[in-house]
Amino acid sequence: MYKSSLALAVALGVLAQQAGAAGFVEDSKLSLSSRTMYFDNDNREGGSDNRESGQGFKLDYLSGFTEGTVGFGVDVQALWGIHLDGGKGHHPNNSTFFPSDTDGSAVGQWARVGGNAKARFSKTEAHFGSALAPNLPILVANDGRLLPQTFEGGTITSKEIDNLTINAGQLTHAMGRASSNRTGLSVAGGTQDSNKFRYGGLDYKLTKDLTLQYYYSNLEDYYKQHFLGATHVFQIAPDQSFKTDLRYFDSSSDGKNGDAGYQFSNNGGYAKNKGEIDNKTWSAMFTYTLGGHALMVGHQQVGDDGGFVWLNQGDVVDGNGRNEGNGGASFYLFTDSMVNSFARAGENTTFGQYSYDFASLGVPGLKASVAYLRGDDIRYKSGNGTYNEWERDARIDYVIQQGTFKGLGASLRQGVYRGSGESGADMNQTRLIFNYTYSFL
Repeated sequence: MYKSSLALAVALGVLAQQAGAAGFVEDSKLSLSSRTMYFDNDNREGGSDNRESGQGFKLDYLSGFTEGTVGFGVDVQALWGIHLDGGKGHHPNNSTFFPSDTDGSAVGQWARVGGNAKARFSKTEAHFGSALAPNLPILVANDGRLLPQTFEGGTITSKEIDNLTINAGQLTHAMGRASSNRTGLSVAGGTQDSNKFRYGGLDYKLTKDLTLQYYYSNLEDYYKQHFLGATHVFQIAPDQSFKTDLRYFDSSSDGKNGDAGYQFSNNGGYAKNKGEIDNKTWSAMFTYTLGGHALMVGHQQVGDDGGFVWLNQGDVVDGNGRNEGNGGASFYLFTDSMVNSFARAGENTTFGQYSYDFASLGVPGLKASVAYLRGDDIRYKSGNGTYNEWERDARIDYVIQQGTFKGLGASLRQGVYRGSGESGADMNQTRLIFNYTYSFL
């Protein structure tokens, strides 16, 4: 499916071995990750429920770099998802958990293979291929289902200057977390591809406790976005700290945005200019940690002129004219929660979370948390009046620390969402996940 990228990766691998395979082979890593997941999305208002379970496998081969001034390498990733049980009638259309067959039922299995060629010069690395998974303020690859979302394109990361990390890249396609195929890039509501997402930014560690960030991104014919961030950790005592995390986004229309096919749904909320992107969003989070306890509180304000925008596949279709399984994307806001996003025009969200690490009680690997978010002042599509919504999330995680099953992890997550006005269906969501990774090299 990604023959060109894989051919390039294999070719570079051969060249790398001929150029000097010591680092290429000795620093290689090979691992197999397994994820078993039960997903239950209960639509409390009588709509289609999603109740399915599956088994996912992810095989990663990461080579080292060849010796010399410029080192070359290759990464290969193979993904395989298997449908275990869906419960008849519980696989809705446009499911983001499993791809759908032609009759609307879940497929028995799906798979895809991708690869990246990579090069390193001094403290700068470049990656090109179809298995990219950025984790940046302007783009966060999603790994919230059975298999991860990946991207196709090229990225560069440079750390030539002490305390400064520079990131840049251009992405052209995305592979959905429940799809074997690639699609173009878009935003919520968009039906036309944009095969050009460019970004650049830097992370500067001003002091050992303070990091400053600036990023710029552009999804051609959809939006331009500036991001400013600051993170500070005040170490009160060895087991006591206070963290401040500030984030600001400024997003505006680009090119054909607003025209037919290039419209933004504004997350189902109000827009000053229908279909266009025009938003400023700021958020602040404060976390106090004492031993195993962590208490986080924060606030987020989405601008009145339109909803917050982030990169996803929208309603674009793949090469087979379908968009089943392509949906699902993450974004760099504190309100990217289990069920809802809290990202409509005018929305003011206050949120808090309490978490506890049971290692403090002699049970390492066991963690639990509960969070609550409430969004007010959401503008109706007409612009007249406001409404609200809230969500409560809880989770417990455990990773076995020793013995035969060391590294086996289990996670139980439960989310409750309720809304009014145009907020959408009330939902209860449960996820049970088992993860295990075995390293061969």
